[in-house]
Amino acid sequence: MQTIIGSGGAIGIELAKALTEYTTDIRLVSRNPKRVNPTDKLLPADITSYNELEKAVKGSDVVYVTVGFPYNHKVWEELWPKFIRDLISVCKNEKCKLVFFDNIYMYDKDHLNGMTEETPINPPGKKGKTRAKIAQMIIDEINAGNLKALIARSADFYGPSIRSASVLTETVLKTLSKNKKANWLESVNYQHSFTFTVDAGKATAILGNTDSAYGQVWHLPTASNPLTGKQWIEKIAQKLDVKPKYQVAPKFLVRILGLFNPIMRESVEMLYQYDRDYIFDSGKFEKEFNFTPTAYEKGIDIIIKTDYIKTTANK
Repeated sequence: MQTIIGSGGAIGIELAKALTEYTTDIRLVSRNPKRVNPTDKLLPADITSYNELEKAVKGSDVVYVTVGFPYNHKVWEELWPKFIRDLISVCKNEKCKLVFFDNIYMYDKDHLNGMTEETPINPPGKKGKTRAKIAQMIIDEINAGNLKALIARSADFYGPSIRSASVLTETVLKTLSKNKKANWLESVNYQHSFTFTVDAGKATAILGNTDSAYGQVWHLPTASNPLTGKQWIEKIAQKLDVKPKYQVAPKFLVRILGLFNPIMRESVEMLYQYDRDYIFDSGKFEKEFNFTPTAYEKGIDIIIKTDYIKTTANK
């Protein structure tokens, strides 16, 4: 049995598709899980409850965690450490492997131009501090020999299964598809990597089913030479056959918007990712598994061809 906890998000959906290369015994866990594959087993659960988490993990050989708690630093500080502590305990009792899907919020903001698995950990914000704490909890258990686990890290992501929670989707794809101005944070002049969700799902499945991958941190495959904010907007507008109209939201404006919008308020501490080049290096994974990430233009084409963009444009 291979179990995905947090199965309803973009990564969970692509991971469930990819896991069929390895097994048909897949369990999907979330508050309201929905089948991705015909043979998926569904388990509704409140994963903040130890007892329900225990039921979710029971009988699993591999547990993948693609959970996304509400985007609020206080919620993260409260829920993430407890959840990871419970998860580690349950996985140790069940003697199952753990694959933790992670982001890069914990990396030093002065080392974002060419991020690798060796990039210094020095989180500049509250959410980053929480991510660093929970990753270290897993690493400590690995180093102590108590847990067989790995950490799979992604840059910001984009892809066809996304309905929300992606900056590129919310600020560029959705707006341009409605022939409105795209939005970008801080500056459109810097390069910004995005991991394609289909690649992330496939790569996470590969890692989870490769015994030698455990005990390590891996960057998930992400195309090199990322576009600048302006190029992202222009390329997407070209594919949608609309004008590349956009507006830039500097920090002072995001702060003002944050007075009325909780997501904008939480985004203020993340603006450093947009005032410099944000370049994600996945060379370790690509070399080890002979994997070529999806080119950005092809990824955009795939998203544009989905019914999602068409239906969104009509809303």
